[in-house]
Amino acid sequence: MAVLKPLKSGYFIWKYLPSVPAAAIFAVLFFAITIAHGWRIYKTRLWFCIPIVVGGLMEFIGYAARIACHNDTSKLGSYIIQQMFILLPPVLFAASIYMVLGRIITSLRGDDYSPIRPSRLTKTFLAGDIVSFYIQGGGGGLTAAGSRSNGTGPNLSVLGQWVVIGGLMLQIVIFGLFCVTAIKFHKRYARSVVMPEWGEWKQMMHMLYFVSGLIMIRSLFRVIEYITGTDGYLMAHEWPLYVFDTILMFGVLVLFFFCHPSRIPGLVSGNPSHTRVTSVEEGLCPRTDSENHVQLVEQRAQQKNSYC
Repeated sequence: MAVLKPLKSGYFIWKYLPSVPAAAIFAVLFFAITIAHGWRIYKTRLWFCIPIVVGGLMEFIGYAARIACHNDTSKLGSYIIQQMFILLPPVLFAASIYMVLGRIITSLRGDDYSPIRPSRLTKTFLAGDIVSFYIQGGGGGLTAAGSRSNGTGPNLSVLGQWVVIGGLMLQIVIFGLFCVTAIKFHKRYARSVVMPEWGEWKQMMHMLYFVSGLIMIRSLFRVIEYITGTDGYLMAHEWPLYVFDTILMFGVLVLFFFCHPSRIPGLVSGNPSHTRVTSVEEGLCPRTDSENHVQLVEQRAQQKNSYC
């Protein structure tokens, strides 16, 4: 029968025995949804979604490592793998989410309605995402290094926890700015007289809001978890991890699969929707691209002040 064991130094890195059934179930679920995402990427050639697959594989490995930890909680290697591979994937999920918004704006020809140009939008948020990734990864490394000894180890672990908190807070700030950008674009474009033929753009925006909210909740949970420390309730019990992290991140992958970016016109076929409808009458007889361009320029000139 498995029992809770400390490291050779006598330091307990685990406060409970990780559940094998729970870890096994979600390892299988993450593996299945990741394979599904990989198949869809192969079929659609939307390579910017690769971070989703990488993050899903990391989740799978992380929960598989928790199974190994159940039988021997004194193994530091398995502990580090499960900690890092469950902590970092949301940063990768966020990377694909940022790129999806840029492609939605480009597909709708909505550059003038976005606070940030699509090309700059993706680069800006991805840069912040990468910084957050390395900060959290570095903090996780310090935490793991601090677990090796009983002297300065715990102090190093505490330092690592605060570094992770800094990375998580940065991620929350970046996500907040991203949501503000997305909402501003959504409102400005929805008020526009010129509407695209692609009627599913709002559904894609709602998907982005929902998955962003799930990642935001998860990040807030992690911040509270690390602030309360290893002796806090959240780290001393297993159920909060599955409720406020595991289930939410699996939900992100499921939503992203069923409301996939391949539905955005032009990403798969290579030809974005150029036909725009400005009235019921025009819906019966769509304008040509040249006519649309003239009217679009006139309307944007009239509405420019209201979007600033």
